[in-house]
Amino acid sequence: MSRSSLRRNSSALARRIVTACAITALLGGCGHPPLKAQYPESKSQSSSVPRAREADDIARFLAGLPGRPGSPLADLEASEAWQIHRKRLGDAWRRTETTLVRELSAFQKQELSGDPAWAAPVFYPFGGPDALTVTLLFPQSPIFTVVGLEPAGTLPSLARIRKSDLLKYLAETRETLTSELSRSFFITRDMDRQFRGQITDGLMLPILELLVRTHHRVLGFRYVRLDEEGQIIERAPVYKAQTRYGNKGIQIEFEIESDGSIHTLNYFTVNLSNARLLENKPFLSYLSHLSGVTTYLKATSYLTHQAAFSMIRESVLARSANILQDDSGIPYAFLRPEIWRVQLHGEYNRPYGSFRSMTQPALRKAYSEASVKPLSLHLGYGYARIGSNLLLARRRMRN
Repeated sequence: MSRSSLRRNSSALARRIVTACAITALLGGCGHPPLKAQYPESKSQSSSVPRAREADDIARFLAGLPGRPGSPLADLEASEAWQIHRKRLGDAWRRTETTLVRELSAFQKQELSGDPAWAAPVFYPFGGPDALTVTLLFPQSPIFTVVGLEPAGTLPSLARIRKSDLLKYLAETRETLTSELSRSFFITRDMDRQFRGQITDGLMLPILELLVRTHHRVLGFRYVRLDEEGQIIERAPVYKAQTRYGNKGIQIEFEIESDGSIHTLNYFTVNLSNARLLENKPFLSYLSHLSGVTTYLKATSYLTHQAAFSMIRESVLARSANILQDDSGIPYAFLRPEIWRVQLHGEYNRPYGSFRSMTQPALRKAYSEASVKPLSLHLGYGYARIGSNLLLARRRMRN
């Protein structure tokens, strides 16, 4: 990066720091959040997630896993199409289990366990359908809220699956998981050509498939959205918003098979740019109820480095008790040492590939001067091509 570019970046960074608290005021104020974790709940207890096995049955079938006893798709498992699907997806998963899954689990046990803080709710902006890494890193969290641009989607009916060209349908479904299993993240351009009606009508299917493949049992789901007060309410699958910020989502309840603990995953379709957030009062209200959460940021296309996404960045800084991220998350310069205790992991020189212009001199300096823990986990951009980095920031206690 040239000196003139560095001066321009430094000036822009300074301007963003000056306006940080002003923007955060729109999201509920600056300063430390309460120590007690708080999270938006559904508007009424009567609208809890209904229990039904259909989502689990369909997810297992599409994920290449044998159905549980009584599965309505058991007869199709004998088809040549499904047997091919099971083998090819099984081969891909075995490679992922010996690399990414094993590395995630090892990092979780070493760095993210044994502390009640890791039982806090998790907020995952720019997460898309990545139910794999977030649930493996934070298995103690009772609730995950994931946000992305892609539609939430719907669960295909059993009749639709039976009427499909099964060989073609399963091959296309299998393709939607390729980048996650081989690179640890979903590629935006692939999602644009796969999850907007071309293969599925949204992210529900890949989310469900990743859950069952990582030894979770889907207990039920419902279609949801945010009301004007930012609370979660049920919606019809074909609900059409009156505004361009529909905040439509899905709510999935699942259990970890190994211990029987029950968890909830919310996915909402939300544009997190400033221009769209400013008019999205329901989601701003939703954000204002977040407190003491753990925020997870990975492979974000460096959007939180841009002035156009300063609102979500400042909300994360104001509302989080912990932040786990790679270098595409919150710029290191925003993690003020009087507020955050930062532990660096892995190695950092500059971003990979087309993101090289997003180099952070302050982060590079920190890696050269601070005590850095080794990282055997490969995650995010440059997966398995360059060394990965993770930053764990924990909010300091108030005196």
